[in-house]
Amino acid sequence: MTSYVTTNPATGKTENEFPELTDAEVGDVLRRVTEAFPSWRSTPVTDRAQILVRVAEAYEARRDELATLIATEMGKPVREAAGEVALAASIYRWYAEHGPELLEQETLDPQGAAESVVQTEPVGPLIGVMPWNFPCYQVARFVAPNLMVGNTIVLKHAPICAASAAVMAEIFHDAGVPADVYVNVYATNDQIAEMIADPRVRGISLTGSERAGAAVAETAGRNLKKAVLELGGSDALIVLDDADIARTAKVAARARLMNAGQACNSPKRMIVPNDKVEEFVSVLVSTFESTEPGDPTDPGTRLGPLSSVTARDGVAEQVRRAVEQGATLHTGGDVVDGDGAFLRPAVLTGVTKDMDAYSEEIFGPVAVVYGVDSVDEAVTLANDVDFGLSGSVWSTDADRAREVADRLEVSMAYVNEHGTTLPGLPFGGVKRSGFGRELGRWGMGEFVNTRLRRTAKARD
Repeated sequence: MTSYVTTNPATGKTENEFPELTDAEVGDVLRRVTEAFPSWRSTPVTDRAQILVRVAEAYEARRDELATLIATEMGKPVREAAGEVALAASIYRWYAEHGPELLEQETLDPQGAAESVVQTEPVGPLIGVMPWNFPCYQVARFVAPNLMVGNTIVLKHAPICAASAAVMAEIFHDAGVPADVYVNVYATNDQIAEMIADPRVRGISLTGSERAGAAVAETAGRNLKKAVLELGGSDALIVLDDADIARTAKVAARARLMNAGQACNSPKRMIVPNDKVEEFVSVLVSTFESTEPGDPTDPGTRLGPLSSVTARDGVAEQVRRAVEQGATLHTGGDVVDGDGAFLRPAVLTGVTKDMDAYSEEIFGPVAVVYGVDSVDEAVTLANDVDFGLSGSVWSTDADRAREVADRLEVSMAYVNEHGTTLPGLPFGGVKRSGFGRELGRWGMGEFVNTRLRRTAKARD
């Protein structure tokens, strides 16, 4: 039985099933992307840019269709999903506009030669393994720069997002990406491992869990392949003592509820001065309790189901275990009766270092609030996790907040905002949040041959 099944998490009903790639087809997929590479790399950069413009235009034209697919596949409220589609379109457009410049050769100090230049060249076939939580955006982060640079792509999406994956492949091909330059596959994990090991494949990009990242990194390393990994996060949101508590708590609550908390860079740990905790928690609880889970296809819904019943039950168990270990539950954490994967959003306090919730990532609508007595204590607490994706500092004094933000062991530090992602900004993590970067010029530089061409001076 295939694992590529679209099950509506709001109803529990199976919408569609898709046939998996057979083992016999693996070699054919790799042959196709390998044979397509020479032609694609020689396609003029301006032509590749125009194709990306058409891709962006197609995303914009089919926004509502894609948003509805996202809502029915993984439960994101359709209004949020439409925003995700628009963001994906902006990424393709950004690379269409800036890609040609980023690919121009760079002239260096000749250092005794007649000429020293650096050229940016594609490396060949790549594999992308994408997650379900941002079905369009995650694909865009990987695909846009690599189509622009001239690589060919095998794309494995999350099994629950098979319908979105099919529509995106259709968009690429209709926009002018040759069929063998971008190949969508419904592959198994074992088949992906086989592809990574194949000498024709030059690199792998994965966004997903630590476990998946470790497996991919092991296979890639054993076969000397470049890998980019964007994994989990346990982002801290630090509130300084001069912040507007009510406003900051409201913003933090909305940020935590976005995508039902299923984002690696969601503000999962909220660190507040001890004398402000009660006010902060009160606003969180009020906001969470007034945000009713509902049908994600309804434009008025602000909180949809989790991606699956399994995911929902896993988060509910994390909350239950935290309470069992001594944490205080202020609201939520209970499963909503019915067929869907709905969970009432939860607020926890009193989590201590000996509890599981202190160190594990909670991938759902759960806010953990900590009280501290000083900025130093806040920074120590924020950094006391194995993850290092992003974090934020909130204050009416931006200079002071920047000083604190510079002490966070993360790859993305924000002041008075959290989790902002834009096409020209680098995205990625340190520590167990992964390595490598996506987006902006940094995303263009991951899977390329930075090639030196040096010409000696003419001899007398």
